[in-house]
Amino acid sequence: MKRKTLTSIAAMILSAAALALPVRAVAQDQPKPQTAPVRYSVRILPGLGGTMGVANSVNNKGWVAGAATLTGDATMHATLWRNGAITDLGTLGGSDSFVGLNKNERGEIAGFAETSTKDPLGEAFCLGLTFFGFNDGATCLGFLWQDGVMAPLPPLAGGNNSQAEDVNNKGQVVGFAENGVRDATCTPPQVLQFQPVIWGPKKGQIQQLHPLPGDSDGFGNAINDNGEATGCSGICANVGNASCLHAVVWEDGSPTNIGGLKGALLSIGLDINNRGQVLGESLLSDNATYHSWLWQKGVVTDLGTLPGRPLTFPGGINNKGQIVGHACDATDTLCAAYIWENGVMTDLNTLIPAGVYLYYAGDINDRGEIAGIAVDLVSYTSNAFLAIPCDDEHAQLEGCKGGPAVLRTSEVSTVVPPESVREQLRQWRGFRRWIRHE
Repeated sequence: MKRKTLTSIAAMILSAAALALPVRAVAQDQPKPQTAPVRYSVRILPGLGGTMGVANSVNNKGWVAGAATLTGDATMHATLWRNGAITDLGTLGGSDSFVGLNKNERGEIAGFAETSTKDPLGEAFCLGLTFFGFNDGATCLGFLWQDGVMAPLPPLAGGNNSQAEDVNNKGQVVGFAENGVRDATCTPPQVLQFQPVIWGPKKGQIQQLHPLPGDSDGFGNAINDNGEATGCSGICANVGNASCLHAVVWEDGSPTNIGGLKGALLSIGLDINNRGQVLGESLLSDNATYHSWLWQKGVVTDLGTLPGRPLTFPGGINNKGQIVGHACDATDTLCAAYIWENGVMTDLNTLIPAGVYLYYAGDINDRGEIAGIAVDLVSYTSNAFLAIPCDDEHAQLEGCKGGPAVLRTSEVSTVVPPESVREQLRQWRGFRRWIRHE
């Protein structure tokens, strides 16, 4: 979930077909040079009774999706924020549910949830590591939610579990699912092999996306409107770690190894836009440093780092090529949300008014609106947020008129969120199947 111990990501391939799509058209989405950084107005999004929330995606309608804890912070539910209202999406009969990356604008939301059925093999597919209750030993199924109805997405034949990560504007859902093969590369409690899959667009459809030759397992993390998906492949390894030996893009069901940063031990594709650009992450050869990268037409670009924060983790990419994520110090303690555009990575906290700290950025839409996790500097609670750029399109919005004061980097560099917030971020990384070292 963005259960920050590790998860998912992205691949992108230029396609003329994208030009014909009515949503997120590419032709008008070329980035415009800016003479100065854009300021942002930040909206803190309400919770579901608990003290923690995470926003992982924002579409072009401004719908924000993610998850929030219920009263007591023992459980977490998939959550939708739209038009000033919050909606608890519920579960599939179990305790917890979650939404990761979604760019769909048809009202469909993909995610995964625990069921009321115990896993017959004792697996912990909704993540073996504790994350607000996601350690109940229940079977886990992907879902597609629309108009108040959460429909389960089945595993492959013989499997018990599945997870859905993203849904495009054609109704195709990408994720991964178990089959009935007992995999010797699995680490207990995982037993069965899992494969990247696409469900839909028709009801009941499921297509297996094969890993790279020589790999046994894999994840699907994101899918664009052209049907191109990205993720990773490797071995089972308890649904993590070596599961992401190689970053992959699937086009027409065929996998392509898109590499990653030179000498990387592990690489994963996290997000893909309609221009075929892939946002990814690699674990470097020191087995300790993570860097975000952009793949385009066979070329991988390291996004760089923020001063004093050598670890960078990807969040999302829009059709303009703007990227968001978060960067941390070497101890993974001091983290800050960033935006990367025109080759420059900027700490988002230098572009917002005082009183709140943007710790993690999960996604950015084509209007430049950013969703993620914010820390209240008075209560030190963590909340989902939506940051709105004070550009020409948003200049008349509340919070943009007159221009809020912008913080200097020196004033935000020492903010240390409480350990509960930091652990939330680490767990979310793991839940998204981001790569990690042991």
